[in-house]
Amino acid sequence: MSQNATQPQRVVVTAGGSGIGRATAECFLAAGARVHICDVAPDMLNAALKANPMLTGTLADVGKPPDVERMIKEAMTKLGGIDVLVNNAGIGGPKAAVEDISYDDWDRTIAVNLNGMFYCIKQVVPGMKAQKSGCIVNISTASARVGLPMRSPYVASKVGVLGLTYTLARELGPHNIRVNSILPGAIDNPRGRGLIKRFGEERGLTFEEAEAQFLGYISMGTWIDPSEIGETAVFLASRAGRHISGQNLGVCGNLEWET
Repeated sequence: MSQNATQPQRVVVTAGGSGIGRATAECFLAAGARVHICDVAPDMLNAALKANPMLTGTLADVGKPPDVERMIKEAMTKLGGIDVLVNNAGIGGPKAAVEDISYDDWDRTIAVNLNGMFYCIKQVVPGMKAQKSGCIVNISTASARVGLPMRSPYVASKVGVLGLTYTLARELGPHNIRVNSILPGAIDNPRGRGLIKRFGEERGLTFEEAEAQFLGYISMGTWIDPSEIGETAVFLASRAGRHISGQNLGVCGNLEWET
């Protein structure tokens, strides 16, 4: 929540140029917030800014501390402060047996998915402490609860996000700064459907067969629209969520298992 409840929330969303990040930024805009995004892809960033004239943005790689420092400074200048940080940036990393994963691929996945969240939090916390309020939402994954063979860097990084969330909720709670994570399930967007397509191709299945098999491991048998993640983030940052902290909230239809 903003320090002054009558003023629009000031929100930063990482990797806000597409997918969950863009949907989240647009959900906050619809709720009346002022929003600054970053993205590593110039075309995605520019497309989001063009489609949403009220957005501001920075080209930045969250896996690089200087980029994060520059991005947060620009956000502070544009917004006049930061009430909400949505740590959304992440990459899938390699798909391989653990012994075949290169050091560079492991390091890059951890750098973006976990270190990047730390870099952003480190930059926004002093201002949040000074204003005695703040909300941090970290995007993890439902895979963090069940594991996912051949994706060890990705899952390890996202499990790390849960530990970071628990720890910082305790550390920052006395400063009225709340920290939660969202665990998305099967996201219904081109990337998510591409994953199912490859899942099927590896097993000689049609897309429909692969989809049915994949969704069979989800209690509600459902895809998740990216806007559902954005709406959840808006709720966590709202007055209704003012006493929610240290929680890992699955928005996944209850994903039970993955293959």
